[in-house]
Amino acid sequence: MLSILSYGFMLRALLVGLLIASVCATLGVFLILRRDAMVGHGLAHLTFGGVALGLFLHIQPMITALGAAVLSAFGIIKLREKAGLYEDTAIGILSSVGMAAGVILASMAQGFNVSLMSYLFGNILAIAPSELWISVILAGAVFIIIILFYQELLFVTFDAESARSSGIAVSRLETILAVLTAVTAVLGMKVVGLLLVAALLVIPSAAGLQVARNFRQAIGVAILIAAISVILGLCISFFWDIPASGSIILLASLFFIISLAARRLMAGFARPVNPVQKE
Repeated sequence: MLSILSYGFMLRALLVGLLIASVCATLGVFLILRRDAMVGHGLAHLTFGGVALGLFLHIQPMITALGAAVLSAFGIIKLREKAGLYEDTAIGILSSVGMAAGVILASMAQGFNVSLMSYLFGNILAIAPSELWISVILAGAVFIIIILFYQELLFVTFDAESARSSGIAVSRLETILAVLTAVTAVLGMKVVGLLLVAALLVIPSAAGLQVARNFRQAIGVAILIAAISVILGLCISFFWDIPASGSIILLASLFFIISLAARRLMAGFARPVNPVQKE
């Protein structure tokens, strides 16, 4: 099995996959506990317009996608604050605009539909060395920001009102979290594609939260599940010629089901014995 690492493209796929899966799993725990899991889904749709714009203008799509995702994150926050809309309504409006713009650009150019499909469905085995370095830099930046603001993000995640009363700049932290999610969505599009990047953000983190006893443990378990899903997904893709994106997400889903069953099993063992029933 280790022989697959002798191929340069497989080594790049493994490095980028592990890196991005770790970022997604870490950020996903914050999003799920804040009930913002659909933010990743909405930003992924908006990123589609950025990718189409990059291909249309012959610019590196990751750069235009990053710009579109970050601007969209700000747009969602402003729509929610200024227009008084619920977050899911703001996400629904802006994600539709992004998808519509992407469809129009694709129909106008008619020459990059194949490239666009690789961003929609992911093509981790075709990651270029330049994309590897961009992923390393962006993922490193996301991790550093999470570490620097870890305590504040944790406070806001569990009790935003108390955090605001304590003098913490909740709006600034929510903006940081939205921008980090936008950057992560762009990073994940080459691993599993824009259509499935939200799953990489949510499923491993949801699995980690099923069996963990505290927040740090949830992040650790989520990263472990995401990493194993990427490794096994790449192996399955290499040996059986199955799309890596689908394999990775299905494996992560399988781990979620296992963690759900493990939680119920642990709850059954921990259930106190009714003394009446015992007698």
